[in-house]
Amino acid sequence: MALSIEQRLDRIRVRLDELTWWRERETLPVGGWTLNGKPIEVGAPWPSRDGVQSFAAGVSVPSSWPIAETRLFLDLGGEALATLIYGDDNVGFGNDPYHKEFPVRAHDFRIEAEAVARLPFGEPVRKPHLNDARLYWLDGAVDAFRLRLSQVHEAATELGEHEVVPHLVAAAEEAFYALEWPSGTEDYVARFAPQRGQQKIWQLPPLKDNPAPLSEAQRQSVIKADLKLIERLRELKQRFPQQGEIALTGHAHIDLAWLWPYAETRRKMRRTFSTAVTLMEGSNEYLAQSGFRFNQSTAHYYAQIEEDDPALFQKIKAKVAAGGWETVGGMWVEPDTNMPTGESLTRQILYGQRYFQQKFGVKHRVCWLPDCFGFSGGLPQLLKQGGIDSFFTIKVNWNDTNTIPADLFWWEGIDGSRVLTHTFNNPWHGYNGAVNPLSILKTWRNFMQKPQHSTSLLAVGYGDGGGGVTPEYVEREMQLRDFPVLPKARWSRVEDFFAAAHETGKQTELPVWQGDIYLELHRATLTTQSATKKAHRQAERALITAETLASLAALLGGEQPESLEHIWRVVLKNEFHDILPGSSIAEVYEDAERELNDAVGRALARQQMAMSVIVNRIPNGDVHDAVIVVNPSLSRRPVRVTLSDGTHFSSSDVMAPLGIKVFTRATLEPLAGLSVSESHLENTHLRATIGLDGTVTSLIHKATGREALAGRGNQLWVYPADKPRDWDAWDIEEDYAKKGIELNRPESIKVVEDTPARAAIRIVRRFRASTVTQTYSLDANGVRLDIATEIDWHDRHCLLRTQTPVAVRAAHATFEHANGVVQRTTHNNTSWDQAQFEVPGHRFLDMSEPGFGVALLNDAKYGHSAKGNVLGLSLVRSPVYPDPLADEGGQRFTYALYPHAGEWHEGRVREEAEDLNQPMLAAVASGVAAVHYEPIAIDGIPAALSGLKPAEDGNGLVLRVYEPSGRRGDFAVEVPEGWKLSESLNILEEPMERGEGAGLRPFEVRSWRVSRG
Repeated sequence: MALSIEQRLDRIRVRLDELTWWRERETLPVGGWTLNGKPIEVGAPWPSRDGVQSFAAGVSVPSSWPIAETRLFLDLGGEALATLIYGDDNVGFGNDPYHKEFPVRAHDFRIEAEAVARLPFGEPVRKPHLNDARLYWLDGAVDAFRLRLSQVHEAATELGEHEVVPHLVAAAEEAFYALEWPSGTEDYVARFAPQRGQQKIWQLPPLKDNPAPLSEAQRQSVIKADLKLIERLRELKQRFPQQGEIALTGHAHIDLAWLWPYAETRRKMRRTFSTAVTLMEGSNEYLAQSGFRFNQSTAHYYAQIEEDDPALFQKIKAKVAAGGWETVGGMWVEPDTNMPTGESLTRQILYGQRYFQQKFGVKHRVCWLPDCFGFSGGLPQLLKQGGIDSFFTIKVNWNDTNTIPADLFWWEGIDGSRVLTHTFNNPWHGYNGAVNPLSILKTWRNFMQKPQHSTSLLAVGYGDGGGGVTPEYVEREMQLRDFPVLPKARWSRVEDFFAAAHETGKQTELPVWQGDIYLELHRATLTTQSATKKAHRQAERALITAETLASLAALLGGEQPESLEHIWRVVLKNEFHDILPGSSIAEVYEDAERELNDAVGRALARQQMAMSVIVNRIPNGDVHDAVIVVNPSLSRRPVRVTLSDGTHFSSSDVMAPLGIKVFTRATLEPLAGLSVSESHLENTHLRATIGLDGTVTSLIHKATGREALAGRGNQLWVYPADKPRDWDAWDIEEDYAKKGIELNRPESIKVVEDTPARAAIRIVRRFRASTVTQTYSLDANGVRLDIATEIDWHDRHCLLRTQTPVAVRAAHATFEHANGVVQRTTHNNTSWDQAQFEVPGHRFLDMSEPGFGVALLNDAKYGHSAKGNVLGLSLVRSPVYPDPLADEGGQRFTYALYPHAGEWHEGRVREEAEDLNQPMLAAVASGVAAVHYEPIAIDGIPAALSGLKPAEDGNGLVLRVYEPSGRRGDFAVEVPEGWKLSESLNILEEPMERGEGAGLRPFEVRSWRVSRG
């Protein structure tokens, strides 16, 4: 009878399984173990599963075993860093579910290991045991033959109806027929006993200890069968040549923190990096011939290894110098790019590239962000200015609705800068791919730009504690060189892949994707773990302001300020794409909030130091009740300041950009006309009416006479159906609003502040076990209605949002992001529009029509919506995985409604958002002159301050600005006498050619050095 191809493949699979049990010619248990200095037997439980456990044992290999064919099998019961000690020659490796077999180098050695009762991805081992420890003499012929036949089976399975498949199946069958295989009952049954089916038998017969291996004649039949199989594969390759090409890069994606705390990541790094180094040092013939390459991003990891394991760091440096180990990425960590400011992203590149240059002598050209949840359109310009012209990710393949129609394309940022972008679509674990026919073939089949470029990238290796590449992967690549049809797959450097792709980009027209790359998934990462997001926003702003004040102090004659890189590194670390987005376990956020709040404290202390220097540089005079005000932005802003004693000033005086001015308290008089009751707030600019339900029932913009609202403003809605189908902390489902509960029955409404400078009304609402307290406030000269919010949250799987319908009709709304804005549709015409029901934004969202608009500002939130005429902001979520108590308890933040004349950029929306996020700074003094300083004068179109900071080389300052709204025009900077302004710098603080043209171009980031002349 004739079996089908599927049946014959199934038969091959069963026969392949049998070969496994003859891999080990002889075995020998490894005993004499100690755990934390006390004896422990193989198979025994750990006395405790907490913390790091120390294992040790001495090992002697039988003298008759050839060392080159001897392997150590080790399963300590969790993840471990094991070291084989050969006198002064020590070899370290990670021990995990994918790395249990290791070559040895001598007949006598010692094992020392540090283990934790965890598996990759933070999975706990509830009852850890010392599972297995043994030596075995590997039958290399059987092992190579088994692996090659496995790959034939895999290739035939994946190729499906390709005409080569019957030939591959026949070749495998012929190889089996050529074997002279043992069949003696006693040895056979003992060898075969571990097989899964045998283990299901009610009662196995008595089994022989140490069953005999293959005889030499039998081994020779394996060798001959394998050689014949290779010959047959090569013949088929001539008839059916390989199609396509895959550039393999060894990789181990390690999340800086996720389902485990950062302390465990430090151990994961050592294990994984030790495994990669040891694999490169191996004597295996395949390693020597393969050209194996391994890549690892993240400057922070190398800095940590340098601190934790200097010897390992030196080994890595040697491998980098030799070309086998490729540092990639050019950034401090693999950060989220939706929420950090442009200056934070700049520092990711600046400090990452500086570290790689200092430690490894390289600057990277490839940004490596495989796992981030969408990408800001402000990023390409920063990459280009950081020396990076290529970008890699695969996360765009996770879209739940639409598919980006290219996978090798130019990504064009909001300013027009382009980086060459590649994303591969490997269905087998994405960037944790495998060297096997499935990953290689399907990655090639999914590659859309085949007509333009001959090669796709594929990253392979187990991640997050899985240890990266295995020796088997290296051997598989060598074997697959002989296979027909499958794409050619060779180890490659990532930068070499992109260099070749750039050559293609010069010769052919590649697709272009403009603007941000929005991920149609993981939308809740803009909201989950709000306290960390707030601390991060505060840390960014506190650091930027501390540097600005210190630089202004220097411009007034103070000393050269110190670099704050050491504090920035803390902030950059916590921008990692599973920390800032809120997708980690509780322990991660305990660390993150402590570290970020400490960074805020250190930055505020430096602000105070700089303010003291500024005050001390003010000449003596006759102002004895002075308030010295500093504007830390490039915007002209009315004076609104709060002193350290809580005194609040709200004046019509306007501060110049980066200005310093001495006022007397008497001159800081608020405008008249501020009034308040339980139902209204009013000043010269606004009149807000507060309803009995706590919403804003009317908001009149007096300058235009326009009603800003088309319904009740600041409606608070709770959505108790916020229960994602997957990815609990990550996702908001599109149907979340199908069930909503409005908080429209306040417990109380009362006036809590009524002074000439400010008035406020407090409203308390409850939802089940949670309380929301909001304070509407209006300054005497304020142009926005602030809504200070305190939440005490004790409900799970509920989403709290604010919604405000506005009296504006617009097809697009404007959202701030890094170094600019993005416009998104307010309609649902297409599936692309419909998918953007929750989108990222920084300090403001605005909806404008010609002549008028309304903005929603915030000081701590990122998840926005703008559909129809409704402005929405997500305030709190409460998922239960991976942190069952995410967003539990108290949090504070402020958002604001801001009606304005003109479009958003005409109506000073960004400037008001700046004021909300970073008020002016003030100090009191006595006996000073009534002076006004503008240390740096700006002339030309409006620009925003990215940073005014100490130069990293200690030579002066660096001023960085960006054009925030898409305009083009003249722009000039004037520095004080005794200082000079350089030509343009890039973000690495190096000279940069920008060409002729306007002084500032749409969304352009420009930097200059300001140094003493």
